Amino acid sequence: MGELEEGIHAHGNRQKTSLLMRLINRLVKIHVNACRELFGTMKHKDGKPISHPDKNSRTVPMAIMFLVLCGFSFYLGGIFCSEKDKYVTQEVNKEVEPSKETAGGPLQIKAVTFPECSADLQDYTPCTDPKKEGEKFLFPGGGTMFPNGVSKYVDLMQDLIPGMKDGTIRTAIDTGCGVASWGGDLLDRGILTVSLAPRDNHEAQVQFALERGIPAILGIISTQRLPFPSNSFDMAHCSRCLIPWTEFGGIYLLEVHRILRPGGFWVLSGPPVNYENRWRGWNTTIEEQRSDYEKLQELLTSMCFKLYNKKDDIAVWQKLSDSSCYKKLEAPDTYPPKCDDGTEPDSAWYTPIRPCVVAPNQKYKKLALKSLAKWPERLNTAPERVADVRGGSDGAFKHDDSKWKTRVKHYKKLVPSIGTNKIRNVMDMNTLYGGFAAALIDYPLWVMNVVSSYSPNTLAVVYDRGLIGTYHDW
Repeated sequence: MGELEEGIHAHGNRQKTSLLMRLINRLVKIHVNACRELFGTMKHKDGKPISHPDKNSRTVPMAIMFLVLCGFSFYLGGIFCSEKDKYVTQEVNKEVEPSKETAGGPLQIKAVTFPECSADLQDYTPCTDPKKEGEKFLFPGGGTMFPNGVSKYVDLMQDLIPGMKDGTIRTAIDTGCGVASWGGDLLDRGILTVSLAPRDNHEAQVQFALERGIPAILGIISTQRLPFPSNSFDMAHCSRCLIPWTEFGGIYLLEVHRILRPGGFWVLSGPPVNYENRWRGWNTTIEEQRSDYEKLQELLTSMCFKLYNKKDDIAVWQKLSDSSCYKKLEAPDTYPPKCDDGTEPDSAWYTPIRPCVVAPNQKYKKLALKSLAKWPERLNTAPERVADVRGGSDGAFKHDDSKWKTRVKHYKKLVPSIGTNKIRNVMDMNTLYGGFAAALIDYPLWVMNVVSSYSPNTLAVVYDRGLIGTYHDW
């Protein structure tokens, strides 16, 4: 019965459509004839044309006729279209009916959870992302290159670099730090790490690190030097940090070389290290990765690095202290060349990176890592570079330390929470030798020492005693 009613309705619509079309055609013919009567040349019976003394007398009736016919045509067209749309709409509604399963409620999206990373999923993310429980984030300590946890990763690194265990290595920098899990683990092992990350789509990484109580700073290796003095860090680290080390003549490696002290270590995990076993997960070919590794090794050798140790996904290079390698850089047509004396090696506040090797100053006999006292004796030993500061001496260094020990006792009375878990991140906005940070060394906190770009350059002294800091222009 329903199909019969639909057929009758469709037939009636077709009849209406046909009638309207005939009516419109008739009106068009009337309109054309009227125009011929108005515009055509009319003649007498004898063939002579009729004269029209006044053209305006025909214009008004013609305009009225034209408007009437147009308005009537639009009216009929509206009726025709409304009937047609009604018919089409009914057909569409018939074919497309809402599903009973999806109607009556919002779109449901299932939550996706990711499993913990296993060893065979090392090159896939996300796996061990921070988890939110209540008002806190829990960091499982995993990462792309350490799926078994950062502690296992650092354990392997300590096997490759024994100096991480005995106090030889005290300061480190982590380029492309993520949420600073590596720096956080080293902090528990007595190694103070500056975690560095750019302000890009991952700008919250540094905020997360600071909220966790781990030293971190916004920064990127690009066109400007990093805000640290030369020969400062004992170790530099890159765990799949995505920095193109071999591009642009290795200029980013040259900056790492500048801030790393003689005898210091550069640690790389990720492409192209262990390419023989990992290349399939890197969306590349084994030939490309072999070429990248050979190019990296060639650049590092030309900058006076040597391969120190290597195992699984971790490779370690050491910056040479021997002056003979740096003398070779003085030869003509050598790349990278040895830097001249045109730019101060410690100048690092909006100073462009230079495509040359900053050679260690041979006048310093206790600048190399092996020549420094081990931690914690290093903290209270007057560094050799204190003599470069105007008015600086071993006596001035000791006096500054004594002064800050007295001041911190007074601060403790004013702020009783110093030394408790309420205060973790501290900044000394105008440090001299890091005396304030040294006086707080036994408390569960860390201090970022800031030296003004307009003040005497004492930041090198801060690093030589095993503390961290940065240049800044307030």
